[in-house]
Amino acid sequence: MLLWLLLILAPGRQPAGALPKALLVLKPPWSTAFKGETVTLFCKDHHSVAWEYVSWYHNETPLRKQSGKLQISKSGHYRCKTQRSSLSDPVHVQFLSDWLVLQASHPAFERDKVVLRCRGKKEEAIVERTYYKNEEKIRTYNSNITVYPDFNDDSKYHCTASGTNIWGGSWTETSRPLKIQVQELFPSPVLTASPSWPIEGSPMTLTCETWLPPQTSHTRLQFCFFKEHQALGAGWSNSPELQIPTTWSEGAASYWCQARTVIPRILKTSPRSQIRVHRVPVSGVNLETQPLVGQLIEGEDLVLICSVAAGTGTVTYSWHREGSERSLGRKTQNALSAELRIASVREQDAGRYYCAADNLDGPVLSKRIRITLRVPVSPPVLTIRRPRSQAVEGDVVELHCEAQRGSPPILYRFYHEDVPLGSSSAPSGGEASLNLSLTAEHSGNYSCEANNSLGVQRSKMVSLSITVPVSHPVLTLNPDVAQAMVGDVLELRCEAQRGSPPILYWFYHEDVILGNTSAPFGGGASFNLSLTTEHSGNYSCGADNGLGAQSSETVSLNITGTIPRNIGSVPGPDPPAQALHGPPSLSRPALMELQPLYSNAHSPRTHQKGEVFHQEPAIIYSEVKRADPDDPARQDREEAAEGYENVPCASLALDH
Repeated sequence: MLLWLLLILAPGRQPAGALPKALLVLKPPWSTAFKGETVTLFCKDHHSVAWEYVSWYHNETPLRKQSGKLQISKSGHYRCKTQRSSLSDPVHVQFLSDWLVLQASHPAFERDKVVLRCRGKKEEAIVERTYYKNEEKIRTYNSNITVYPDFNDDSKYHCTASGTNIWGGSWTETSRPLKIQVQELFPSPVLTASPSWPIEGSPMTLTCETWLPPQTSHTRLQFCFFKEHQALGAGWSNSPELQIPTTWSEGAASYWCQARTVIPRILKTSPRSQIRVHRVPVSGVNLETQPLVGQLIEGEDLVLICSVAAGTGTVTYSWHREGSERSLGRKTQNALSAELRIASVREQDAGRYYCAADNLDGPVLSKRIRITLRVPVSPPVLTIRRPRSQAVEGDVVELHCEAQRGSPPILYRFYHEDVPLGSSSAPSGGEASLNLSLTAEHSGNYSCEANNSLGVQRSKMVSLSITVPVSHPVLTLNPDVAQAMVGDVLELRCEAQRGSPPILYWFYHEDVILGNTSAPFGGGASFNLSLTTEHSGNYSCGADNGLGAQSSETVSLNITGTIPRNIGSVPGPDPPAQALHGPPSLSRPALMELQPLYSNAHSPRTHQKGEVFHQEPAIIYSEVKRADPDDPARQDREEAAEGYENVPCASLALDH
């Protein structure tokens, strides 16, 4: 038969505010006895033994006796309680009729010594006692032994007794097996927090609750507190309480504690407790920028500052831009504000921004603010818009300056050879123009600049060449006389004071073309004439540079004297300075015939005095043919007409 020894105090935590448990004490201190013997029970609270007003129970049935002690001789479970205590744990007392019993001292605490006594009805007859644990021999000893069982030890103990009889024979008796149920020295602790629902930022007290039975009050306990896997405070302490001055929460955190004795070494751990610190929800979320709104320049760093007016604990901040699904950034910190830096912002970063703050009670959004960037102007582009491909004096041209990028307003300035011409503003951005009426002095390099107070940018140079129409030319004679002699060589000089080169000059006698000559670099041109009597009359000249022909005033000349030997010859320019370009038929005797040889392939242009044509004159080069090999003036004519003459094709069509 298995004998059970039940301990007085069951493991567990005594409810806070409840009366301590009573303790049943046996005298003698053995829970096993022989039938016919008696055992006295005493009820003890945490102060002392109670002598009155004690309630007794046998197998959960109340007994009538109310005194402080109870004498029993009947097996069963016994309990008691006093006015200052709660109901004790049950004690099982058993009375056996066996010849040999194994007794264990009561009460027995974990890792405390327990006395085992092997007792027979006739002690004097026992010569030797042997003790066993789980059928294995512990010791042979003719007295009591001491063992140190662990808590919840399931080992079974028994003993044997032997001796000799009067006939000289030996005998052996064996006890029933005994299982010792060891009582905890102290129950596993339980961690409590005060207040149980702390507000973040306020203090909190942690208590590691356990207790020792009254008869072990001399035992000292030490305590240690933990949050998750980290020890709190200074580690092991003699106090079962830990004061946390300020509580912060990252959600529900796991707290637990340990309690231990030094001698014997017993360590017990509390269950983990999830303590959620109550947070003050965030409110008053606000978004600010550095630099301030409206002062941000493209290329600078933008700092977004998200702040809260109230809120406790760790706050998660996030920044957002409308139209973007992903957040620009996220930070979690124990502070009432956080910053996000966006490096080197560009024009595409403009838009409406907001931030959110969350301390586990749900995100709270700030108001939206519009971020605009002031963009420095890009180098502008200058274009000159003119009515024709070639700018002509008197035309009105438009100087057009435009910067492709830049925040308005933009001030444009126009320059000619770095001299300011004027300025124009574009309040909404875009371009600006300046009209200019051209004069000859406007030839040269033009540029413009754009300025929106964030920097000045200058365009590239654009060259403009102004073509000036010729002015009325002035015809002068050399020598400058009103009457000349036959045979004189007369220089006709025609010069326009103004006009862009090249200039083509024409010379006329009585409105009949004498010839032409070019001034490739401007200035005047001359035509030499060997005078005959037919050369009396009015002379004039014309100038043309493709922008309209101009005629000079008429100059009269009277020729007197005898006709020289070479009358009738075709006068020509003094070689090699000039080439005569005249019509093939003049209103004077012509003894030579011009034969076409080759042309410059331009379209022909007729040219009469005072008329303007806009095609370049075509030139026909003709060979001078001899009129008569027996002509006595042939030699002079050949020298005068040696080589080729440039005769405009247009002169062939003149009909004067």
